[in-house]
Amino acid sequence: MISIGLFSSQSVLADEGGVPFWMSGQYASMAAVPSQPGWSLVLMPYIYSGSADKSKNFQHGQSINAGLSARESIFLFQLGYSAEEKILGGQPYVGIGWGPGSNTTTAFASVSSVNTEFNKANSVTGSTDIYPLASLAWNKGNNNFMTYVTGDIPVGTYSSTSLSSIGIGHAAMDAGGGYTYLNNTTGLEFSSVVGATYNWMNNQTNYKNGIDSHLDWSLSQFVSQSWQVGIAGYVYYQLTADSGSGARLGAFKSQVAAIGPQIGYLFNIGKKQAYINLRAYKEFWAQNRVEGYAMISTISIPLGK
Repeated sequence: MISIGLFSSQSVLADEGGVPFWMSGQYASMAAVPSQPGWSLVLMPYIYSGSADKSKNFQHGQSINAGLSARESIFLFQLGYSAEEKILGGQPYVGIGWGPGSNTTTAFASVSSVNTEFNKANSVTGSTDIYPLASLAWNKGNNNFMTYVTGDIPVGTYSSTSLSSIGIGHAAMDAGGGYTYLNNTTGLEFSSVVGATYNWMNNQTNYKNGIDSHLDWSLSQFVSQSWQVGIAGYVYYQLTADSGSGARLGAFKSQVAAIGPQIGYLFNIGKKQAYINLRAYKEFWAQNRVEGYAMISTISIPLGK
């Protein structure tokens, strides 16, 4: 049975900037396959570049911004442990994630109560918030099932007065479940993970993000014992509008979808199985958020008992 570690991480900007807590595309192939017992380290390099035209307005803190473009690089680490003892027949996993990163955001026009700036640009280098994760996963032949809960502890680099931040400035909780079909005879694999995010108030801006929903999916074929190729995608849709006295754009809701190629490679470290997956996404269907390209790699490394 192919078995890899789970990983969860979150995006580094808030809905008030047009990007949600959940980093779409973080789950892909074999998302619901139970992890191997013992300690593991998952690395996730993430690169994103996107923009929106001048007719689109976004709020960050006290400023309203038009013509946004954003470039973001994050290197996330997640240390986790999967116990041998089952809970409700499922494989338990607990982990905690964090990482350094950088963000550069520019706006054609930025309007605040103080002044109006054109071609405003901010760059920041720092760290993400802390992301705890707990999950249970079950295997039934070719079918694998998973449920998870994760969240955001807002300790990362954040500023309500800058266009660029890495932390999101508020707490959040996300829960959901996933399914993986993995046929070890034919090599066919399909995975999907669906969930929803609840956001608490950002007390620095009096802005409360709405409830978000998200779907990550993957379809792939193992062409050998080690190599896998396929496609992956995601859909993000905000269920309820942003609110709070600081929400100056009113009923702000966002959405986006994406699709792109992926490639995976399985290999052994000692007697344990490790895994690398690289995928690239082209976004479309964007509303009230920037639209662009993302590249994500998941590297799952077993550390032993």
